Amino acid sequence: MEQLTPAKVTPADPPGGTAAEEEKRRGLRKMKMVALSFLLGATVIFLLTSWAEAAGWPAWVGYVRAAAEAGMVGALADWFAVTALFRHPLRIKIPHTAIIPNKKDALGSSLGDFVGSNFLSESVVREKLSRVEVSKRLGGWLSEPANAERVTSELATVVRAAVKVLRDEDVQAIMEQAVVKRIVDKPWGPPLGKILEGVFADGAHHKLVDLMCDRAYEWVRDNHTTMLRVVSDRAPSWSPKFVDEMLADKVYGEVLSFVWAVKTDVNHPMRLALDKFLGEFAQDLQTDPEVMARAEQVKSQMLGHDEVQKLIGSAWATAKEMLLNAAEDPSSELRRRVRTGLETLGGRLVSDEHIRSKVDTWVEGAAAYVVTHYSKEITTIITDTVERWDAEETSRKIELQVGRDLQFIRINGTVVGALAGLVIYAVAQLLF
Repeated sequence: MEQLTPAKVTPADPPGGTAAEEEKRRGLRKMKMVALSFLLGATVIFLLTSWAEAAGWPAWVGYVRAAAEAGMVGALADWFAVTALFRHPLRIKIPHTAIIPNKKDALGSSLGDFVGSNFLSESVVREKLSRVEVSKRLGGWLSEPANAERVTSELATVVRAAVKVLRDEDVQAIMEQAVVKRIVDKPWGPPLGKILEGVFADGAHHKLVDLMCDRAYEWVRDNHTTMLRVVSDRAPSWSPKFVDEMLADKVYGEVLSFVWAVKTDVNHPMRLALDKFLGEFAQDLQTDPEVMARAEQVKSQMLGHDEVQKLIGSAWATAKEMLLNAAEDPSSELRRRVRTGLETLGGRLVSDEHIRSKVDTWVEGAAAYVVTHYSKEITTIITDTVERWDAEETSRKIELQVGRDLQFIRINGTVVGALAGLVIYAVAQLLF
């Protein structure tokens, strides 16, 4: 099978790219013409002084000719050195030329090693973070309402994006497997009995009992006719009607008195009996196998009901809609609480040195862990990126960035070479 090689890519242009690149290109061309003009000037002077010296001009011409000759040599040598960085001079493949295109990968590897050794070491990261005081700066920034609102808005955007990208069926499946199934698989009797035992022991159920007693009394009070009809319907057919009515009134009065007594007397025997029953029921849910089995049957019947299944199926849709509405509304309770919480956190980070110390320690520890365990992976981004760059285009880009300054090497080479040639010629004349 043919092995695929990664495609070469062009190094990314800096922001504002085209106009800035064109400006640099013009500057590079201008500086190349200036450096070339120094070489051409030295060449012209050399030719003229060589002719003048041959024509018998005075001795000073030799000094000028020597300076011009050395300037030409210096200019050519530095042109070769600068050009050899980016390409083969005159397209002649001389060894150790076109250094950047040929050594691009090695340079990328060296750059990655340099960054890893000097910037991604634990000591450097910890020292830098300790001086930066991350928590204090973050606290001061978050304590500003505008910044807290900005973070809240960004978090809302993230929540909206995350919720929208999730498929409803996937979330539903996860909920059924991770939540509903776990709840269904666990026996309900013992934990429910434990909860009820605590509720009954604290007397928290008394308000519910009060409500039931109130509603029972109100129902008996408002349903006199119904009570009379129930008693009359169950009376013997031979019983006189007025006797039935008297009996019904008597029964109604007794029932009304009974529910009134239960309603008003917190120590009524009926209430005490109910408390005893509920306490025993809570114990039975935890210890009685028969009661626990019946609780499981009730659970299965309840969860198998169509309405309950619909509720489980619509739970994510409901939660999703609530999240989206809360995230999109800047005045929602969720966003208001998040915003307030961020401002409060910022204020505490500014004022509480203990919290700042904890946060700074955590940040330093997290950063140190990352650079200790993943520095090679981070620097690999540099080396892999450089390896994927096209060699010729990389060379062109680098030359565009630094080539203008490198042309000064050629100019300086011409000037320094001329001065050195002049000194060497003068010393030779003095000695010989």
